[in-house]
Amino acid sequence: MGSYSIGEALNLLLEKSNWKPKVNEVRMRDEWEAIVGKTIARYTRNIYMKDTTLTIYTDVAALKQELLLGREQLVININEYFKETVVTTIMVR
Repeated sequence: MGSYSIGEALNLLLEKSNWKPKVNEVRMRDEWEAIVGKTIARYTRNIYMKDTTLTIYTDVAALKQELLLGREQLVININEYFKETVVTTIMVR
């Protein structure tokens, strides 16, 4: 049996128990402002993750349009922030 660091053991537990997507969703909600900035964070209501699809809710039409046009870059930014592929698709509502 090999030895693991605490971080490796926790990552292994999260992956084998299928908790990782939920942990990523909670972390994304907590760190949303750091990921997208204060302005976007202020005008987005809720964010939800289902598998690798991120759903963002906003009531501001201009922001909705901006998020729709920039969603590919936002996917890249989120995945770089998490240092792994967390999001593949973004839906804006």
